[in-house]
Amino acid sequence: MSAPAALWLRRDLRRSDLPALGAAAAAGDGSVAPLFVMDPALLSGAGRVRRTWLARSLEAAVRSYDGALHVRVGDPRVVVPAFAQEVGAGSVHVSRETTPFGVRRDAAVSEVLAGGGVRFVPTGTPYAVGPGLVTKSDGEPYKVFTPFLRAWREHGWPAPAVEPDGLSLVGPTKTQARERDSALADLDEQDLDVDLPDAGEEAALRRWREWRAAGGLTAYATDRDRPDRDGTSMLSAHLKIGSIHPRTLLADLDGEAGPGAETFAVELAWREFYADVLWHNPTSAWTDLRPTLIGMAYDDAGDQFEAWQQGCTGYPIVDAGMRQLLATGWMHNRVRMIVASFLTKDLHIWWPLGAQHFMDHLVDGDLASNSHGWQWVAGTGTDASPYFRVFNPVTQGLKFDPDGDYVRRWVPELRHLDGKSAHEPWRVPNGYTQGYPECIVDHAEERQEALGRLAAVTK
Repeated sequence: MSAPAALWLRRDLRRSDLPALGAAAAAGDGSVAPLFVMDPALLSGAGRVRRTWLARSLEAAVRSYDGALHVRVGDPRVVVPAFAQEVGAGSVHVSRETTPFGVRRDAAVSEVLAGGGVRFVPTGTPYAVGPGLVTKSDGEPYKVFTPFLRAWREHGWPAPAVEPDGLSLVGPTKTQARERDSALADLDEQDLDVDLPDAGEEAALRRWREWRAAGGLTAYATDRDRPDRDGTSMLSAHLKIGSIHPRTLLADLDGEAGPGAETFAVELAWREFYADVLWHNPTSAWTDLRPTLIGMAYDDAGDQFEAWQQGCTGYPIVDAGMRQLLATGWMHNRVRMIVASFLTKDLHIWWPLGAQHFMDHLVDGDLASNSHGWQWVAGTGTDASPYFRVFNPVTQGLKFDPDGDYVRRWVPELRHLDGKSAHEPWRVPNGYTQGYPECIVDHAEERQEALGRLAAVTK
């Protein structure tokens, strides 16, 4: 029997539609040793919810790989070469990484492997179209979404990858399996009072099927902006961890008609666009993409930042979103924009502080989408609309949660208020009787302050 090839899983915790698995099987004559490395450098910055989601996704991946998934803890530069030597692999196969950290890590691991005569083989990416592949005719990257969307569609993507025939998985020893299961149990915080979705590729595919069968795709174009409704696919955490691939979703959308299917594909394209922007501009992960607002005055994070984090700003839609984040590790996308605008425009705090808070807590915390979504709101990113877009948290709440159901779900101090009055407790006599805090700032005043700060750096 030939020596196995190693398959190092990262943001691709699945067995179906995984080109790297096919490449590994071809290199190992069907014999593949799958590996996941729990890197302390990444785990140290993850909150309890993110760590638990990873643990449960890995537990599902162990089942998906028939118990044959190896899980090791440590620096990949040490762990991966040691694993390749242990199983006798002549090649290590991965899905190509595109984040700045991932690119640096893979380059370092590849160098160590090469020193031992082991090939490092990237195949595929976490995206339908790999970042860097869609460019203008002159080879320059796109900086605006709409032309990127057209070019992305014209470029196209392959059909979902099929699992290779004759696959033979090389799993851990009984002792190694016990150590793996113990490490995952330690990572999974069972006492976490958070309603996480079911993890793993079977759960992701089931959610996709059931959501479509229930009419979710049909209503998506109108309901996706309504946090009071089950209007989104809830697949973002699965896309982040790779338990489902966007190519799988796009294949199922092929032939679907209607605004819902069209809008869903566009939302997937936004994810791919932001990954492409980060690929070409690695520093935009944590600094302004557009230099025009360098010099903007921001306030230091203090008590107001803490009030925002805890959902105690006195603005119901903002507080509902921030409490949903803490309680579930997820927040509705429309509400993400509202709370981001409040932090950057009402509290005048630089967007990376909010983006880091999101990455600490979101189970779907994708670096490219998160950082560039924040910059879209802050006015420092790809969007053509400049800094003077300021979301009014009250009117946004009234528009997208018109009956106040979303607010009452997450802000119990306002459950005694009927209908839309939950968005304006200051307008009713009993609005504050259950302990809800008063507004920490006046939105109208802070909007003018934000525009004044803009004028100071753009005059």
